[in-house]
Amino acid sequence: MEYVALALGLALPWALGIAVLAALQWPVGAASASEACALRIGYGYCIGALLLTLWMRGVSAIGLRFGWSSIAAPLAVITVGLCVYAVRRGQLSFTAIPATIRSLLRPELPRWQQLLWTFILSWLALRYALLAAEIAWRPLYPWDAWIQWATKARVWYELGYMAPFVTGDRWLAGAPGAFFDASPNYPATVPLLQVWSCIALGRWDDTVMNWPWLLLLIALVVAVYGALRGEVVRPLPALLGAYLVASLPLLDVHVALAGYADLPMAATYTLAALALYRWALRRDVRDAIVALFLALCGALIKTPGIVWMLTLLPGVIVALLPRRGMRIVGAAFAITALLLLVLARTDTTLLGYPLHLDFQLSWRPLSEGLFLFGNWNLLWYGAIALAFCAWRHLREPKLAPLAVIVAAGLGFLLMVAWFTIASAWLAEQTTFNRATLHLAPLVICLSVLLWHELVQPMTAMAGSAPGPSPDDPSARGGGMPEA
Repeated sequence: MEYVALALGLALPWALGIAVLAALQWPVGAASASEACALRIGYGYCIGALLLTLWMRGVSAIGLRFGWSSIAAPLAVITVGLCVYAVRRGQLSFTAIPATIRSLLRPELPRWQQLLWTFILSWLALRYALLAAEIAWRPLYPWDAWIQWATKARVWYELGYMAPFVTGDRWLAGAPGAFFDASPNYPATVPLLQVWSCIALGRWDDTVMNWPWLLLLIALVVAVYGALRGEVVRPLPALLGAYLVASLPLLDVHVALAGYADLPMAATYTLAALALYRWALRRDVRDAIVALFLALCGALIKTPGIVWMLTLLPGVIVALLPRRGMRIVGAAFAITALLLLVLARTDTTLLGYPLHLDFQLSWRPLSEGLFLFGNWNLLWYGAIALAFCAWRHLREPKLAPLAVIVAAGLGFLLMVAWFTIASAWLAEQTTFNRATLHLAPLVICLSVLLWHELVQPMTAMAGSAPGPSPDDPSARGGGMPEA
């Protein structure tokens, strides 16, 4: 019975997020029901999980104890109310759900594509099943997970509220009601997700509390498929793009060894960037609302999330100023680089990282982590090759907003590697690769869109054929002309 309660608890944020998006009438202008369904399912869990943790913060702030009555009951009422509103507005139809799911599982494709589609879905299902087994069998294992995040989850679960965590000197000085761990100032989103899983289960379990990591991966993959379909990518290439995200080795490691904040950060950042990209192409205010909400919540997941979300600003500039935007962004990149060179000669600290320029740049561990080790498959080889072959498309208005966001993200990664004390950790192949995980899914999305722009003219030429003459009976009758 407790696992039924756990399943309901894990489904609550997903249902809440989908209901919010349906009530918001998002996405607007979806080409098909399957695209809209994929976007709502993918974005729904991420948004719902963030709303859940915000609600738990409020519950703790007003002095209520965590529990089903204070968390699940109000959110369930809100979810039902939003669903009723969306149904009345015609934005949600429960009778259409089976047909929509069937269109996702078995779209109308040529037979060979249908077979490949089924094979990829089966492979993804097997991957998810193996990752689920890893979560179910393995106790909390990763080092940072149990010295920085799970410490807060255990204390808050046992107490029923968010007790403060303070630095070691304040704790030793006897700060009343305070606790201490390795990173007391880290945001609370990840521990709150773990707390809610244990509340739903009814007891503390350092294995069961990690199920949200698998759900985040599933939601991210589904959202990537929906986003690619929204940009007129055909169903099979869009599914292949989603599969490339799901197959990233380091991404899967962060599910199998759940407990770090990097996967939640990667999902939030990727979905925020893709929502911003939708806004740049469509200028619908609801896309902007979704992007802004996810961007603001990025700082609630990891402290560097503030900088990651600032890398979205170049995309906004290019979208608002299509003629001068690229020049402005290029000048901003140059000014930022000069500013970093100046600050590196001082004792400036940024988000807890002292800035220090290392003139002995760590090229070897950097290249090994990206190109030689098995963290990313062939992602960076393929991305660089595509950028080299189709760099002109990256400057065009259709792809420029997303391209400058990726460029800003890469610049941030290089800044972390060369200008902060994190450069000393490059040899360990840990911190830099975990930071790269935040950007990798978005690089895959941009690569798929770039590939689509490359092959689209060839596909159009292959599909074009001289039309029948007006005297052709098949032209008047609507049939195909005979060979």
